[in-house]
Amino acid sequence: MSSSNSERVPVLWLVMVTVFAVGILGYHLGADDAAIYVPGIKQAADPALYPFGAQFFASHAHLTLFPNLVGGSARVLHIPVNLAILAWHVAGVFLLLVAAWRLMCACFTGAPARWGGVMLLAATLTVPVAGTALAIADPYVTSRTLSTPATLLAIACYVSGRRKEAALWWVATALIHPQMAVYVVAFFVCSELVARASRVRAAAQPAAVAVASLLPFPFEFRAAEGPAREALLSRTFFFVSQWAWYEWMGVIFPLALLVWFARAPFRGTRPAFRTLARALVPFGVLFTLAALVLGSSTRLENFTRLQPMRALHLIYVIFFLLLGGLLGEYILRRRNWRWLALFLPLGAGMFLVQSAAYPASPHFEFPGMAEGNSWRAAFRWIRDHTPKDAVFALDPNYMKRPGEDMQGFRAVAERSVLADAVKDSGAVSLFPALAPEWKAEVDSTQGWDSFQLADFRRLAARYPVTWVVTANPGRAGLDCPYRNLEVAVCRVPVLTAR
Repeated sequence: MSSSNSERVPVLWLVMVTVFAVGILGYHLGADDAAIYVPGIKQAADPALYPFGAQFFASHAHLTLFPNLVGGSARVLHIPVNLAILAWHVAGVFLLLVAAWRLMCACFTGAPARWGGVMLLAATLTVPVAGTALAIADPYVTSRTLSTPATLLAIACYVSGRRKEAALWWVATALIHPQMAVYVVAFFVCSELVARASRVRAAAQPAAVAVASLLPFPFEFRAAEGPAREALLSRTFFFVSQWAWYEWMGVIFPLALLVWFARAPFRGTRPAFRTLARALVPFGVLFTLAALVLGSSTRLENFTRLQPMRALHLIYVIFFLLLGGLLGEYILRRRNWRWLALFLPLGAGMFLVQSAAYPASPHFEFPGMAEGNSWRAAFRWIRDHTPKDAVFALDPNYMKRPGEDMQGFRAVAERSVLADAVKDSGAVSLFPALAPEWKAEVDSTQGWDSFQLADFRRLAARYPVTWVVTANPGRAGLDCPYRNLEVAVCRVPVLTAR
């Protein structure tokens, strides 16, 4: 078999691996970070949604073409937006595996090594990236769903000497996830500097200035203040001084193994294998040092929003690919029983871990399926039975309630809502101009469980709130057309002038 034929993308096999990977990963429409990303997609599909409070997700959405791509596909194809989002989730996993195959072909000569890398990545998509609040891949759709494959393809082309193709994939990454595009540039710079060590000092400073000039956030050399600081400090993973020892092991261990990869003469590898390993070590050290510097003084607090340790995401993806390639080359080889003995238990273990992360929800949330989660059931009733311009209020910490499973109200209910203290604070940590309004809305709903009719009326007088979600059975004086075991959805009575 010729080299060109052996490196063709094995689409059918990768589809089968995608089924394996998605089965482990699962799918949750509006959970966790999807609470920020999915409303942008749904507003792109239907601009009539979210007439109030859209700034808490639009600040992210305006920096990328991602929501318009996904939401626009639903509008152009005339399919339900929830189905389109699910399709992009599955397609994103498939594209990630295609990109992984391309990178493995650049690094290894043999099929067992290439498939070892692809399979190990597929089985470990749920692995958390040390201290960053990220996983290798998410069980929901975010801009990382597409930026990660684009990033890998850019790097695969770069280490293979196809620089024009690498530039095109970098542009695609930048349009989808600007922050990931900065990491790709940093990787390219590290790769070149490793090859030309004598020019490190001369090139590093201009590169840093160029990267900083691309950042969309305003920064000041002073401590954050007021509500903006409250939101910033709620993201403890921004501050490496607060990391646990085992999170630091998640930094040191992959980098130590990459040092070994860069030096040892492994069989079946191509020059790109060593190029990748050599470049990733200074890449990881550079961003770790940056994180340490930013955490060293309160005057640099505002800069922690850059989240330099998120560079570990790229390191983890490539590390698992290279490690899997070596497993395939030296251990798995062409012995089928060895592949089954490794990947079936590993996949089963990852499946159980991922299922435990959302204990009150089905592992795979198909559009239209019966709800086992009381909160999601209430949110879906709201979507189907309330007007699009309705504005809701609920406990600002509702996402932390037992059984809620971090399900985002806007993402599932498709309605406007007052700011929450869990996910909207993440938007404020990156965009501090949102802080005063966020703080006012969150404070207006503090003590939610003790609210009575007069409190709801006071809230409706201050904000255009027309509906509320409370614990079942609701509150005296409210009309609650929907109830389940956990929650009630109620109208706020309108005071009429006498």
